[in-house]
Formats: sequence, structure tokens, C-alpha cells
Amino acid sequence: MKHLSFYTSTVVLAAIPLTAVFAHPTWIVGQTVRTTSGPVDGHAASVASGVSEYLGIPYAQPPVGGLRFQPPVRYKGTRKLNGKDFGLACYPSNITGYDADFPKELVEQYGITDVGLKIIESILNPGLPVGEDCLTLNIWTKPQTGTKRKAVMVYVHGGSFVSGSSAERVYNGQFFADQEDVVFITINYRLSIFGFPGSPDLTQNLGLLDQRLALEWVRDNIASFGGDPSRITLVGESAGSASVDHHTFAWANDPIVSGVILMSGTARGIAPRTPEAGAASWYNTTSLLGCGDATSITSPEDLLRCMQAVPAASIIKTLVSTLNSPTSSPYSPTIDNQLVFADPSTRRAAKVAMLVGNTDNEMALMRVLTANDPGDALVHELSQVTFVCPAAARAARSAREGNPTWRYRWHGVFPNTQLATRPGPSGAYHYSEVPVVFGNVDQSLVKNTRAEERVSGFVRGAWAAFARDPVKGLLRYGGEGGWPRYVEHERTLARIGWENRTGLNLEVGNRYDQGCTEEGST
Repeated sequence: MKHLSFYTSTVVLAAIPLTAVFAHPTWIVGQTVRTTSGPVDGHAASVASGVSEYLGIPYAQPPVGGLRFQPPVRYKGTRKLNGKDFGLACYPSNITGYDADFPKELVEQYGITDVGLKIIESILNPGLPVGEDCLTLNIWTKPQTGTKRKAVMVYVHGGSFVSGSSAERVYNGQFFADQEDVVFITINYRLSIFGFPGSPDLTQNLGLLDQRLALEWVRDNIASFGGDPSRITLVGESAGSASVDHHTFAWANDPIVSGVILMSGTARGIAPRTPEAGAASWYNTTSLLGCGDATSITSPEDLLRCMQAVPAASIIKTLVSTLNSPTSSPYSPTIDNQLVFADPSTRRAAKVAMLVGNTDNEMALMRVLTANDPGDALVHELSQVTFVCPAAARAARSAREGNPTWRYRWHGVFPNTQLATRPGPSGAYHYSEVPVVFGNVDQSLVKNTRAEERVSGFVRGAWAAFARDPVKGLLRYGGEGGWPRYVEHERTLARIGWENRTGLNLEVGNRYDQGCTEEGST
């Protein structure tokens, strides 16, 4: 794949001594780095050969045996880690609901393209090796060039809290590190019942605690990779974005990060489970596995020991199909009023900069997974309720509290990101911007257009500009006048990829907020 470096951050100034330009002028690509997890070897990234890539670094002890369904425990090691391979993906639930090929009737009904089928397959069935020993992270860095202490970006993947992995090709961070003078990191966290068990007798929201421990690892170790621990931005998309928003409330006093980027997801929009729903999911599984339930005489301690002894594969077989579930999120963050709150609007949030937005046709992806077409009106309403209105409310609150705040809407639609030919399920759907932002759009069927390369470089540069300076970075980005901070009734909403053009296309902040209330609902 050819990647154009439109917004490279490499500095070449002959008049300045090398010691002032380079953070580590003697850095060797892939050199061994000492961490709290042990020394780790790296290697050159697959395309950007000047980038050092470190894969599969454990940040927590394997959550197996007596650590299953327990909060993560920090990993400390002394043996050398080879850093060559991604770690296992965390165990998913059954997200697809399909046992064979994607249904032909849906292909015909929606005009799903070959590109669209490949995209759906990559989302629903990535084909990665999975296991419980999955709490690892990956780092891409280029310390031999650019600033001495680079801004750091930590990415939390999406997947409805039941699927996804930092090993997915789309999340490879080499182009961020190569072109934008940042250190880029992706993380794994426990999914499904392993990350969000729902038991009333256990610590809730283990997946969020995993993310937090990974962030603490980054804070403690990233300077050794050329990163600046005082300039960490937490980024997420979909469930990952909702996770990032949960962090702003759960750790308001100690967020670690200086900025957050919320891509299509908020703590309120992707609503958490009630304690009752979490408990019902938990006891459904424990009962099926013969470990007891809420009405049995088995003690909570005995029930837990039973569940810790059951093979993981047996647990997976009991989990409900996410698409066929009567509830939208059968395994997800659960309200515990410690990390996850019933009404985040009543909670104090971290004082950090925020970049928040969503795609132009969010629910189109969900639409093609549904045999009974819900129709344009309902799809629009669901997009507003789940994504647009909560993003509007979150941006308004952040700005009102004096945090540097920016808001965007993604409009880019390219030949190799097009999902379907029918107008309803096509357009800029949920997740469609992610491969473009990373510069990792699949090229096997259709190559990138030049316009796509330009937009890809532009949006990647914008995200990195925010990370490098969360207060002023975007004010100087995007051409004359820059990108202004968000004001609801002023032209401050950036339409990115508008008509597949590079640059900012500014619109009135609440241009797309039809039916939204201040609380983020319709």
C-alpha cells in the first residue's frame, strides 16, 4: 500500500545542531527497551521501516485461574520479551449470529458490495487467535527524529465490548508514528463476560480496570520509548470511545491523560447495563454451567471458584448471540456508581481537552446486519439517540466547563470503504473512518484514491495535532484561521471528508442536532 506523507512531522533544519533536533540521535530501530514488564526487543514496522514496533507487551498478569473475574494485577517481569508478535485477542462473545456465509438475501436486499462484504467479515470474524492471557499492548515509535519528548496516543478499540483486538490490521499505528511525530499505542482489554461479568458479588467493569492499568503502564514506561508522560491522549472508537468517556468520570481526579478523542461513542449514548441486567446475564451462565445461581444454596465464594475452574471454551458456549440478544448490549459496562454511573451528567468530569464527533450515517452498518429493514426514519432516530445527541451534549458540557473542546462529523466515502449501493445503508457509516484515520484501508479489491490519501493524511494530522497540544494544536490546524473551538451556534463543527475533500468545512455547531435535548436525548 502506498502512503503519502502529506503532514510529516520530521524536522530537518540544517542550522540547528543534531542534539537539539533529535530525541535519541543514537537510537537504533528495534533496540531493546527496559520496562517494568522486563526488557523488550523491537523491530522495524512492516512499511514505515524507520518506525520501531514493539508488540505483545504484557501489562497485567494473565487473568486465569484465581485471577479470572478479578481486577487486573500489574505485571512485573525480568525476562526478555521478543516484541515480535501481537498477543492473543481476548475471548469474544458470539457477535455474528451467523454460522456460515453472510446471508445472500441481505446482500441482495441492501446491494452490499464485494468491498462491503469484506469489511463486514473483518468486523464480525477477524479470525485472530484468542485466549484469556490477552492483557498486552503494542507500541510504535520513532525516537531518532522529531521532538525530544513526543506526545503519546493510546487507542482503545471498539467491538460492542464483546469483540475486537489490538492485533487487527486496521489498528496498526506505524503511520501515526512515522508521519506525525507521536508515540502510538494500542491495548487489549477483557471482553464479554470475562471483562464485564455482571455478578453482584464481584468487582464490576473489569475491562475498564484493564484499560486503566494499561494507561498506568504507559505513564510509567513511555519515556523510555521517547514519549512524554505528561502529554498522553486517550483515543477510542465506538465501545472504545464510550470507555474513554467513562474514564473521564471514573478517574476525574487523576485522569493521567491531557486530552481525549471520542469517535462515535459516549458514556451516555452507548448506555451501560443496569445491575439487574448484569446479574441476569451472569446467573444465566453460572446456571448453565452447573455452578449455581441467585436462588441456590451455593455461596458466592463457591460459585466463583466453580466458574474459575470451568474451561473458558465451555463458558463461551453459553454466551448469547450479541446480534440476536433481546438487549442491545448483553455484556457491557454495568452501573456500579464507582466507575460507571447511571447519570454521568450529575458527576464531575476530568478537566481535560476533548475532541468528539461521529459519522454522518452511523446506523448504516447496523442496518445491513438486520433482515427486516427498519427504514430511513427509524435508522435516523437511532443514530440521533445513540450517537449524535449524546456527542452534542458531551461537547456542550465540556465547552461549558472551560475545557478546550472541538467537534467534528465524518463524511468521507471512498470506493474501498463503500458498504452498499442502496442510499439508506451506504454513506459514512459507523467505523468507516477508522481505517482511513489509521491509513490502513484494505487495498486487495480497490486501491486508495488520491483524494482518500489526502483526507487520510489530513485527519491523521488533525488527531496528532490535538495530541501534541490539546489546548492550541487544532487552533493552528487546517489552513487559514485554523479549527475554532466548539461553540454550539457558531460555525465550529468541522465536516471532515466533506465531498471527499481535504481540509476543514465548517458548519454551525448544532447543524445536525435535530430533536436533541441538552441532556443528550431526543
